[in-house]
Amino acid sequence: MRLSNVERGDRLSSKLLFAFVRTVSGFRLPDVVRTLRFHPHLFGTPHTVHTQEVMRGSSEWSVWERELFAAFVSRLNQCHF
Repeated sequence: MRLSNVERGDRLSSKLLFAFVRTVSGFRLPDVVRTLRFHPHLFGTPHTVHTQEVMRGSSEWSVWERELFAAFVSRLNQCHF
């Protein structure tokens, strides 16, 4: 189930971005991008900060290893993002 406000965007800037990407590429933006843009102060910004810390912060694994793990898990979950 998709929430209509998340699907079409809650702000003019999101609606324009979604329409632009669809027009230029022929594809809709992935759900994760739409979710991050929906009320970004509640979810998008904190989630982005957390993801950047996990993927780029100090770790025993290199950045490319973390990216490879994320891509592998996404593939297993049939996620195109």
